[in-house]
Amino acid sequence: MRVSGEGRYDNPVGIGTVVIDIELLNLTELRRFALNVTTILHFFTLPSMCGVLGIMANQPVAQDMYDGLTILQHRGQDAAGIVTYDGNSLHIKKGIGLVKEIFHSGNMGRLSGNTGIGHIRYPTCGGVGIENAQPFMYDLPYGVTMAQNGNCFNFYEVKEQVYKEDLCRVSSDCDVEAILHIFRSSLIKQAHKNSNAFDISHIWKAVRKVFTRVKGGYAIVGYVGSKGMMGFRDPHGIRPLILGKRERKDQKTEYMFASESVVLDILGFEIVRDLEPGETIFITEEREVISKVVLQKTFRPCIFEHVYLARPDSIIDDISVHKSRMRMGEYLGKKVKKAHLDIDIVMPVPDSAREAALAAAKVLKKPYREGLIKNRYIGRTFIMPGQEIRKKNIRYKLNPIALEVKGKKVLLVDDSIVRGNTSKAIIEMVRNAGAEKVYFASACPPLRNPCYYGIDMPSTNQFIANKLTDQEIEKELGADALFYQDIEDLKKAVKAGNPKIKRHCMACLDGEYPTSDITPETIKNWEDQRKKSKEQLKKIKHDELVSDAT
Repeated sequence: MRVSGEGRYDNPVGIGTVVIDIELLNLTELRRFALNVTTILHFFTLPSMCGVLGIMANQPVAQDMYDGLTILQHRGQDAAGIVTYDGNSLHIKKGIGLVKEIFHSGNMGRLSGNTGIGHIRYPTCGGVGIENAQPFMYDLPYGVTMAQNGNCFNFYEVKEQVYKEDLCRVSSDCDVEAILHIFRSSLIKQAHKNSNAFDISHIWKAVRKVFTRVKGGYAIVGYVGSKGMMGFRDPHGIRPLILGKRERKDQKTEYMFASESVVLDILGFEIVRDLEPGETIFITEEREVISKVVLQKTFRPCIFEHVYLARPDSIIDDISVHKSRMRMGEYLGKKVKKAHLDIDIVMPVPDSAREAALAAAKVLKKPYREGLIKNRYIGRTFIMPGQEIRKKNIRYKLNPIALEVKGKKVLLVDDSIVRGNTSKAIIEMVRNAGAEKVYFASACPPLRNPCYYGIDMPSTNQFIANKLTDQEIEKELGADALFYQDIEDLKKAVKAGNPKIKRHCMACLDGEYPTSDITPETIKNWEDQRKKSKEQLKKIKHDELVSDAT
């Protein structure tokens, strides 16, 4: 369904009316990106570390959806959307910006119903635009809607197949639109074979169809009108998804799917469990919970969730993010200790390095100090589109407390080093604030490889670890000493929380991709096309600037 503006779409299959409300907060951004960028960026708009949410409640769900997406805001700052169902109609609202900017009293009232799914998204390498905002929805069959966290690596192949086989045009560059079509097409065919009757086996078969055609890492929450809500993880379980429940006296049990457990905690749900790799859980309107492992392969959950992306108060696959980061800091502290440096204070780069810095300080028996103050109104620089924007916002984002660092030998602890720009700027800030020595430690080993499963990592040649040796990086960053976490120590730090997980996905570190579709040839093609798309995007931006000036 392709829509713009605000209006109503009459649904021919008997579930009422689909109410559409799409709002763009910044019209200049729409002009600059939405018209042509999606056709130029192709695959490269797809990877996006996002957050998904689905709730089946006993009362209007809009406020819980709003609160839940706000809690997940750290996973995306580009766009957000909510779909609700009131027993007769699907209602959708999505827009560009933060959750608090998109939803307000004027549009929240239209999101009626006790069931809802939601999504928040961050921008990738230029992939900004309302056309890629989620959730997506189709009226046929029953009324179906989906939101996804992750990436379909073979999206354009799937997009072409969908058009050739089903004559359905996927109009966005958002892979969940293609996934939703594959799913609903399977439901339609099965319903026709069974005199339009619905059966739970239809869900399993439709999800299996998705698994066999869609390659990559993804976690999906969806709803089938008047039938029930579902959540499923890819066969390797790369992206996280958890189920929770909330008991109400004399009422049906309420259920929630979410990317992180912290949403369950704050909204008063208790954890039921994480979904298994390749598992689908379907919750009927009568609140019967039915699960099936549709297609399972080796469990390889993403380790970078624990390094950087997830909130520390979340538990992912029975592993506390807080404790995993504390263990990272302990291992890192032991490594630094062997260097016998004269360190006065240990200071974190906020926010995701706090636990590691605290644990490292304890191992080193040195004072822990908060000396970098973060501007909460500047987004996460790792996920900002464009090198110049990132560099500019680093300085606006952090400011040192000179009284804490002046004349001190400071050990800075950060979660990771990607391109090196952030680390270099922070070291320079602390030194300019009067630090006598600035040592730098990364809780993550050297990042070297792009992620094809939903995190917008840079191209291979943009990782500083692929261009310079550790000694050269130390010099380039301006550090008096540089320490990287050992890869085996990172494995132990995370795995200790759940020994049942034999191996995490660490492709961004070791280049070993869990899915067989990632080959040297596809990586080369990806790199070549990404370079080409960036050049084309620069031209569009230049033309728009010229147009604005004239």
